[in-house]
Amino acid sequence: GPTRKMPLTASAMDFFQLFVPDNVLKNMVVQTNMYAKKYQERFGSDDAWIDVTLTEMKAFLGYMISTSIHHCESVLSIWSSGFYSNKSIALIMTQSRFEKILKYFHIVAFRSSQTTHGLYKIQPFLDSLQNGFDSAFRPSQAQVLHEPLIDEDPIFIATCTERELRKRKKRKFSLWVRQCSSTGFICQIYVHLKEGSGADGLDALKNKPQLHSMVAKSLCQNAAGKNYIIFTGPSITSLNLFEEFEKQEIYCCGLLSTRKSDCTGLPPSMLNNPETPQSRGQYRIRMKGNMSLICWYNKGHFRFLTNAYSPVQQGVIIKRKSGEIPCPLAVEAFAAHLSYICKYDDKYSKYFISHKPNKTWQQVFWFAISIAINNAYILYKMSEAYHVTRYSRAQFGERLVKELLGLEDTSPSH
Repeated sequence: GPTRKMPLTASAMDFFQLFVPDNVLKNMVVQTNMYAKKYQERFGSDDAWIDVTLTEMKAFLGYMISTSIHHCESVLSIWSSGFYSNKSIALIMTQSRFEKILKYFHIVAFRSSQTTHGLYKIQPFLDSLQNGFDSAFRPSQAQVLHEPLIDEDPIFIATCTERELRKRKKRKFSLWVRQCSSTGFICQIYVHLKEGSGADGLDALKNKPQLHSMVAKSLCQNAAGKNYIIFTGPSITSLNLFEEFEKQEIYCCGLLSTRKSDCTGLPPSMLNNPETPQSRGQYRIRMKGNMSLICWYNKGHFRFLTNAYSPVQQGVIIKRKSGEIPCPLAVEAFAAHLSYICKYDDKYSKYFISHKPNKTWQQVFWFAISIAINNAYILYKMSEAYHVTRYSRAQFGERLVKELLGLEDTSPSH
């Protein structure tokens, strides 16, 4: 749960600033102004540009965040006269001023000579965000490694033609998270860049175990020695990785797939389906030290690799139609924790900022901001302030937008 007690009067902004404090926003102001100056020295002066202020930067973020609550194809719809216009917030800043800030917006204006990392324009922000996540929240023992749902906005997908969809640029990165599976709080973010289509590019590694093993190690670099139980999907699950994690006192439970997983070192007899028909709930086990490989049958064969649960401990999977199906405890735990993450995706993935810039670092930035707001809401729901105001996720987002824009209205919105 939360590591600090927030006051009863804590606002949405107070929770958001646990992760994006004023000093980070002030740095955005400085870097944006530096970039604007550099840009104009190179391409000619821009008479319409005036240095951005902290108040304007907060309003700029507020406009972007508003697209996570009221989805529209473009953030500029706020100033339009169409269906997605928002007169209540459009008066705070003119459209032309907003577009100027959007043109020059930067987190790192200059590339240092030592920088080779593709995310150098956003890395300081990601590091600051990670420190905020680490210091504000203590996760439960059970955690999940996965790619959260950050699909294209459903409104855009529903309204655009096939030709427009093909023209739409594909993301040049994959975003992975380590997530507390009892609260949904995202503890760590890892961004893997597709740095070209060569042998090291994301496409080349997409279905290969070395990429997913590298992702898992990066996400768990702060987890050593804490006895965490990490749940993983088939692309990450492998005997070598789990044995390596066990040396760091990180324990695992993962679903295994003969097609997607690295099955090196596992007995072939457990990877082939038995010829004799099996009844639901039956399972076979093979052990090596603390590691268990479980093959469980339920309308198909499911394989699990774990060193976190004893294979002889019993559990049950409850189905609405067929009732209780017996299974090892590891299978029950895996199903429970992954179903929680599916609920999290259903609830929170629709609150991602719908602005879709072309630049990769900006795409990563808005995804990271969206995750920070979802985390802020989770902390708010676990605080005493929630029992005073009881905002839904949408209301919390609206409150945050109003506070960033400096609107004084403090009554709950419906």
